Amino acid sequence: MKNQYECIVIGGGHAGIEAALAASRMGCSTLMVTLFFDTIGQMSCNPAIGGVGKGQLVKEIDALGGEMGLAADKTGIQFRRLNTSKGAAVHSSRCQSDPIQYKKYMQVVVRDQDNLDVLEDTVDELLVKNNSITGITTAKGMTISAPTVVITAGTFLKGQIHIGSKVTPGGRVNEPNATRLADNLNALGFPTVFFKTGTPPRIDGDTIDFSQLIPQHSDNPPQPFSFRTSSIPQSQKLYPCYITHTNEQTHAVIQENMHLSPMYSGQIQATGVRYCPSIEDKLKKFAGRGSHQIFLEPEELESNQYYPNGISTGLPADVQEKFVRTIKGLENVRIVRPGYAIEYIMVPPTELTASLETKRIKGLFLAGQINGTTGYEEAAAQGLVAGINAALKVQNKVSFILSRDEAYIGVLIDDLVTKGTDEPYRMFTSRVEYRLTIREDNADQRLSKYAYQFGLLNKNEYTRVEEKYAHIDAEIKILKTIRVYPGGEIDNALKKCNTALLRQPALLSDILRRPEVGYHVIAPFNGKDNDFSQEVINTIEYAIKYEGFISRQKKDIEKFRHIENIRVPEGIVYDDIPGLSIEVCQKLKRFSPANLGQANRISGITPAAISLLMVYLKKRVK
Repeated sequence: MKNQYECIVIGGGHAGIEAALAASRMGCSTLMVTLFFDTIGQMSCNPAIGGVGKGQLVKEIDALGGEMGLAADKTGIQFRRLNTSKGAAVHSSRCQSDPIQYKKYMQVVVRDQDNLDVLEDTVDELLVKNNSITGITTAKGMTISAPTVVITAGTFLKGQIHIGSKVTPGGRVNEPNATRLADNLNALGFPTVFFKTGTPPRIDGDTIDFSQLIPQHSDNPPQPFSFRTSSIPQSQKLYPCYITHTNEQTHAVIQENMHLSPMYSGQIQATGVRYCPSIEDKLKKFAGRGSHQIFLEPEELESNQYYPNGISTGLPADVQEKFVRTIKGLENVRIVRPGYAIEYIMVPPTELTASLETKRIKGLFLAGQINGTTGYEEAAAQGLVAGINAALKVQNKVSFILSRDEAYIGVLIDDLVTKGTDEPYRMFTSRVEYRLTIREDNADQRLSKYAYQFGLLNKNEYTRVEEKYAHIDAEIKILKTIRVYPGGEIDNALKKCNTALLRQPALLSDILRRPEVGYHVIAPFNGKDNDFSQEVINTIEYAIKYEGFISRQKKDIEKFRHIENIRVPEGIVYDDIPGLSIEVCQKLKRFSPANLGQANRISGITPAAISLLMVYLKKRVK
């Protein structure tokens, strides 16, 4: 241990891991402060990585040199591609991980990382001088200096666990909360708001009657998250999930005891998660529904424990046992640990710049649930960006900011810092305007150049990405130049696809544009033998089939970049701009947009105000 570092990361969850690894890998002496080393990488809730919109985040984290995708590949026990019946723009990856193996993997990575130390302690106070961070003090009486600090506190800031009327201070089961740090943030002038999340009971798999349930098997072969993982080895065991449903009897038990739920007894006033509601919320908001789907997801394989995704609850433990046993297949289950609701404080993300540095205190970065997000993936993405920017700040380099047309991570952070959030924020594909061009399959092409530049990917890893897309571009060029003629083998191939036969000569690329035709149909006619991976084939197909749509979206992106490139200088006096209303000036001063695009996305900023601001900025430049 030293008493001085270049970066201190507070917290060892998904955001903290990525922040600490990024800063240390970029050459900064880094300290992670966490209560217990054994809980680094803990999957506090769902034992899964990815999902709709979230899978894209994991792919981007991986392309930027982060660790989450590699950990998911190494510890996954079920892999599935979601939305595959829809266009490739919304395809999302998801996997179940064994949480014990996942955190063990992350702990080994953290332990072995150069430039990274770990301190088992809690942070009581941030040290600030002249509106800049200078270090921390800890509960054990240590004072440690650093020019950058990243807070990734998860649900620990004034966390309160609710099971029925029983309230226990804690950031997680059997772990204390962080009250002093929360009070310190308030003392430094940061506003805070209470949010709420929750988790379902865990159940003993040996007591589940699987014969009554619908199995949902892993994809075969499973597709890895990381472009650095060649394949998931066959020796890695894959397990099914199972589907069951609540019923009228389940709902009756819950309704009879709704007054005991902390969310509806008045015990919790915090705002909960809209897109992952408790079972009590579901019954209130969807009163006409006779049943709700539950996914029984394998969790700890050594203990055969299952996570019943869909019945998050804060009801008393005895009520949980009563309603769970009304569910098909769960009539005789043993609850290993009851579910609970947890409320905690967050800092409105409008307090941040797009680099995730706070506006009030230079060198202080926030990442994860402290910014109002929910989910491992959103947290890890923010942690990675905060860690990169902390290192860049130490190195006196320009901040790393991804735009909305570059990455889901760019959308996530831009939404937070320009719009804020009044409920826990979850990433979805629907939030992304340019999802045709920023997809899962091309995350490495879009972002690996940054990782290589920062030293987060090595030369061999980056070269592999370049070679992959060189092969893709070359193949697309070939398909656009080779022409085939009616009759013979091509018509036989088309007949098997139930698509129209050729009436005149056609380019292979034009044939591939047909919905019924896949690359394997036209590949024999391209004049050479290819052994492309399915991932490469998917990218080739997508580039050709959606070429027109992609071209139009690229034109939209150029228009978007026009105002994104108009910078708003620091220290601008909005009150001096003729024509801006008092309300618009107040909002612009509050959010401090970095460019005209961010200003345009602030709620209540009118097109007329943007035009006035644009004219003013152009005059100022002249």
